[in-house]
Amino acid sequence: MKPTLDALFEGNHIKRLQKPNFPVDVILDTDTYNEIDDQFALAYLIKSADKLNLKAIYAAPFLNQKSTSAEDGMEKSHEEILRILSLVERNDLKQVVYKGSTTFLPSETVPVQSEAATHLAQLAIEYSIKNPLYVIAIGAITNVASALLINPEIKDRIVVIWLGGHAHDWHDTHEFNMQQDVAAARIIFGCGVPLVQLPCMGVVSAFTISGPELEFWLRNKNPLCNYLVDVTTRDAIADGGLPTWTRAIWDVTAIGWLTGDFTLDRFEHSPIPEYSHRYSFCKTRHMMRYVYHIKRDALVQDLFNKLMA
Repeated sequence: MKPTLDALFEGNHIKRLQKPNFPVDVILDTDTYNEIDDQFALAYLIKSADKLNLKAIYAAPFLNQKSTSAEDGMEKSHEEILRILSLVERNDLKQVVYKGSTTFLPSETVPVQSEAATHLAQLAIEYSIKNPLYVIAIGAITNVASALLINPEIKDRIVVIWLGGHAHDWHDTHEFNMQQDVAAARIIFGCGVPLVQLPCMGVVSAFTISGPELEFWLRNKNPLCNYLVDVTTRDAIADGGLPTWTRAIWDVTAIGWLTGDFTLDRFEHSPIPEYSHRYSFCKTRHMMRYVYHIKRDALVQDLFNKLMA
């Protein structure tokens, strides 16, 4: 008789990559000021409290036209997290918001010390192989990689869900979250921590919304919805959007993988992110879970229903 998947991987980290029984404890690591999709994802997570028990929110660093440095990006993300918490009337969660890294990793062996990395390194020890902490990361993964360097023991006590990199058959890995801190990405893909990857181009880039959809479903439903509609519209137009614009809000998919039947995925050998912004592949590497399709309409409907509530 052919052995089952569970029998093949009994005691292995792959067993922890099965969908969990709810509720579960989660951490969100987010560069919230970078793009509007982080705000959607944070609000969606908070509105999914029947399944996800939010233990902490970490501000992740980023550097682009919206910030003057990685530290400035992190500080602006910290402020944006607090703004969203006010809009969803969850001021109680402000006490579990932590500032993250002020720089990207200097190497694959040296962590960046921060409130977020220290908190995760300590909190995750309270969990176990059978009862892991779910770490949802939707920015450069510096904070999470730093926590793993600070305390490697947590590798067997967490499951990392990361939106980063491109599809494995894409021509490069020049994706914002990954390219900012390749060293951190190499740690996440290489250390053996149970990992779910949601690639950007070629997979979650299909998760978009349009202006008319936002106006029809969210306008005037509550202050949070108005804020999301206004900021999304502003950014879409500022980025040269046509009157028929759509906007990717792909960070939401990382929450969606955990909360419901909104994705298709498979097991793959963990690739190697190279500093040349390419993947290398080796069939002897450990396994990870790779998302290759998003059920767009179903996830959008669940997102809008929760944001309007």
